[in-house]
Amino acid sequence: MALTGHEAFELNELLLSCTNSIQSMGFFIHSAKDPELKAMIQKHMAAHVQDYNMKIEFASKGSAQQKLAVPMMPAKMLSNANTISQAVTPNPQATAFDDRAIAVSYLLTLKRAGREYAWATFEANEPQLRSFLEDAFTMCSRHAFEVSQWLEQRGHYPVENAPIGYLQKLTQTYQPVRQMAGVH
Repeated sequence: MALTGHEAFELNELLLSCTNSIQSMGFFIHSAKDPELKAMIQKHMAAHVQDYNMKIEFASKGSAQQKLAVPMMPAKMLSNANTISQAVTPNPQATAFDDRAIAVSYLLTLKRAGREYAWATFEANEPQLRSFLEDAFTMCSRHAFEVSQWLEQRGHYPVENAPIGYLQKLTQTYQPVRQMAGVH
């Protein structure tokens, strides 16, 4: 089955993005000092290589023989309330990445790729390609969640609960819809 023009153009952008992601991940694996960060990226690498190879198969055959291995949603780590956010200043003279820079760069790569997959999904007419792109989005989302948890645990990614007053305003503003018959 042949891809439509816009599917092929989207696939080209995704292949270019995937090439960058895999090369960056290889650099990150070799540069990371924290064993947990290194192991996490190594664990993710196989899914990104499979994703890349499946894109090539879609480009050449219009379909793929395998299904992307989408990871389970990682458990949320308990927030460490005592962790103080660590300040950061960009270093234009940097010649290497520390673990924080590696994790931030990887997180931003995953977020960007996820947005690209979401957009491409809406443009896909072929059901198998569309399903694959949805799976690729989910893979990136789950990997990004895991990386953000690693950053948060170390004080590199500040997260704060919403103020109670704001949440109360939300619940006062928006009311649930009564159950509607026949809605599935």
